[in-house]
Amino acid sequence: MERSEIFDIAHLRHPIGAPVAPERLRELVGWLSPSDGARAVDLGCGEGEWLQELLLAHPGITGVGIDHMLPASAARRAEERKLSDRVCWIETDAATWDDGVFDVVLCIGASHAFGRLEDMLAAVRRRLRPGGQALIGDSIWEGAPSASALAALEVSADAYPDLVGFVRAVREHGFEPSYGHVSTLAEWDDYHFSWTGSLVDWAVREAPTTEDRDQALAAARGNRDAWLSGARRELGFATFVLHDIAVSTRD
Repeated sequence: MERSEIFDIAHLRHPIGAPVAPERLRELVGWLSPSDGARAVDLGCGEGEWLQELLLAHPGITGVGIDHMLPASAARRAEERKLSDRVCWIETDAATWDDGVFDVVLCIGASHAFGRLEDMLAAVRRRLRPGGQALIGDSIWEGAPSASALAALEVSADAYPDLVGFVRAVREHGFEPSYGHVSTLAEWDDYHFSWTGSLVDWAVREAPTTEDRDQALAAARGNRDAWLSGARRELGFATFVLHDIAVSTRD
């Protein structure tokens, strides 16, 4: 199985692609205020759920979803919601893609596509028009990470900031948060158990071959083990709505 197939199956019941409940997603999107005719881009859009919720909330805008592995389900849900004529999906590397600036830039859980948080913030700034808004989300440490958490996630302690460091980085890049959300443990558990559960259900009920079944189960077990054996209660996730306040200092 291709990695994109595994991710598509894993997100069947949780297309948000981040440990954020649907009602919190809509609340965060509700803080964005694009004018009619505005353009939005989602860098590393995954299933495209954040972008589609934005388009549903603002019928007068259009959007572009960028990801190097675009699942077919993103376009399918857009068609079901009658959004196909307002959204364009582009399968390419979000870090190198360049097609002008946008009124709203989304980037949730995709800092790995750019390097680290600071690299992601720099990419968001490049794609955002002066005075625009952004919606970003990324991993944080809830506290000093333990050795078991670092081993489970296979990262170093400086891979993610804490919440204070996240906000500091945001402000250093000329943004000011207007609203934020820190994912709860219940949101994290729902995300991971939906992720692994979707794969297990597919493996047991629908896998066409034994090899596909085994690959899906292996991916589910790997995700579950990493979460339960060290990351749970230590890895956090923060999402912020940002205003560009560095208009006068931009190049």
